[in-house]
Amino acid sequence: MNGTVEVSRLRSRIAATLTRAPLPTADPEVQSDFAKYFCVLVTGLLETALTALVLEVAQRRSAPEIARYVERHLDRWTNPNCEKIAQLLGDFSPGWRSSIEGYLVDERKDAVNSLVALRHQIAHGENVGTTLGQVKRYYATVIDVIDFVTKLVR
Repeated sequence: MNGTVEVSRLRSRIAATLTRAPLPTADPEVQSDFAKYFCVLVTGLLETALTALVLEVAQRRSAPEIARYVERHLDRWTNPNCEKIAQLLGDFSPGWRSSIEGYLVDERKDAVNSLVALRHQIAHGENVGTTLGQVKRYYATVIDVIDFVTKLVR
């Protein structure tokens, strides 16, 4: 798998979905439903992009048996909050962990952790009070995080 190609494909898909967002004048319930859907997609983008990038590193730098082990281990990696991202990257390199921990601070940390918490609440049928505007801001942060990790693991 080429992680950067997969990330590009996922980013295009999410961007296309965003073009179909309801107008601000649309029914508030429709806007809310789309915000929840978009939240799930953006969290999935973060999760899938990070695993694709890490898997690409394993495939490039190790024997096929090791890469296969990493791939199977990553199949169970979900809910990419900041601590889990740091753990994942730290499993490969203590330097990567330090770098991502230094990067995921303040607004970035709040955005990533809030996005994952929202997805969890949505998945469990809880009421969430988020807007499409808020999820779009989280999306911008997720893109920045993915770009940072892409450069980090190269």
